[in-house]
Amino acid sequence: MLDPKLLRTRPQEVREAVSHKKGDGPQMVDQFLALDERRRRILSEVEALRARRNAVSAEVGRLRKAGKDASDLVAEMRSVSDRIQELDAAVAEVDDLLESVALRIPNIPHESVPIGPDETANLVIRSWGELPSFDFHPRPHWEIGMDLGIMDSERATKLTGVGGVGFSLFRGQGARLQRALISLMLDLHSGSHGYTEIWPPALGSRACMIGTGQIPKMEEDMYRLEKDDLFLIPTAEVPLTNLHREEILEADQLPLYYAAYTPCFRREAGAAGRDTRGLLRVHQFDKVELVKVVRPETSYEELESLVADAEGVLRLLELPYRVVLLSTGDMTFSSAKTYDLEVWAAGVERWLEVSSCSNFEAFQARRMALRYRPAKGEKPELVHTLNGSGVALPRVVAALIENNQQQDGSVVLPKALRPYMGGVDRLTR
Repeated sequence: MLDPKLLRTRPQEVREAVSHKKGDGPQMVDQFLALDERRRRILSEVEALRARRNAVSAEVGRLRKAGKDASDLVAEMRSVSDRIQELDAAVAEVDDLLESVALRIPNIPHESVPIGPDETANLVIRSWGELPSFDFHPRPHWEIGMDLGIMDSERATKLTGVGGVGFSLFRGQGARLQRALISLMLDLHSGSHGYTEIWPPALGSRACMIGTGQIPKMEEDMYRLEKDDLFLIPTAEVPLTNLHREEILEADQLPLYYAAYTPCFRREAGAAGRDTRGLLRVHQFDKVELVKVVRPETSYEELESLVADAEGVLRLLELPYRVVLLSTGDMTFSSAKTYDLEVWAAGVERWLEVSSCSNFEAFQARRMALRYRPAKGEKPELVHTLNGSGVALPRVVAALIENNQQQDGSVVLPKALRPYMGGVDRLTR
């Protein structure tokens, strides 16, 4: 959520900034300002009426003390009180509308973010590794996975009732590969990168979803338990960032680094018909997430180190990748600046996003009332929050299988992963 003072004092600047993101941000700014003006008018009338009521009350007391009739003034005072009550209710209604509109205004992109309508304006910052070459035609991961018996899309469909897309099932070495990747990532981030490992719930409240910005913007893409108004988390960003919701942290507690593995659930309602084979777009997937809660003045340094931490996973897995700075039109609603990490997958011959690392500045912190005290006795200030995938499994698995496939149908595993696979150096049938 943006600072209401910023919306009131520099509205044109905000309109222009949010216009570069997809959605109706400028219209939301205009609605906020109209509602805010309406609220001020109502409060001005309430203030005048209360002053009048106080004056009439004093006059009634004076007349009664003098033994004079004050019935007309008493009637006026009742009328004024009734009107004040009506206006107080109107203020409460406007306050609810203001909050609803404010929650729909996107974050302002950082000045270093390239302006553009979509991914065509993204910038490749750097790359690592050499793209694999083959003396045979490389196959996509879903064909290899089925031949090896490590993936079973038919039974995934049988279990979920969703035909052709959305859910995956791994068996044997495929299932162990998932567990191995998760363990490698958590060991790296908690052992080498300084993150505290968390095992959070896979369900989050509406307040948590609002806090990190999934609601109201992305509610249609989420799975909801209607009876309890709980949501299956789309990412561990939600519980990790909300760990300190509505708290005031002390300065010496910062920075806070958290890492967690969770299953993630997304309906992907706006992506029907896209990437319907294999692991490229699924409704349930596994991911290790990284979250940082930091002082505002360090947040952009922390973003760079967050990206480096996610890159560390891809280097261990020997996956060629590139770091992409997203343009304004390709960023998420809540982000001020985002880098994507994309790995090369030889079978589908595409760069696949496996991590997004973002700085939200104070946008999420304001929504969840998460503050810190810079020094003893000083007024609390909003923290900055960051998160990044460290990393998501489905497309990493796809790239691992496709890039390391052999002509005999086996898949060679990277050296760093072999200890987590019980010493197995390749996937075979």
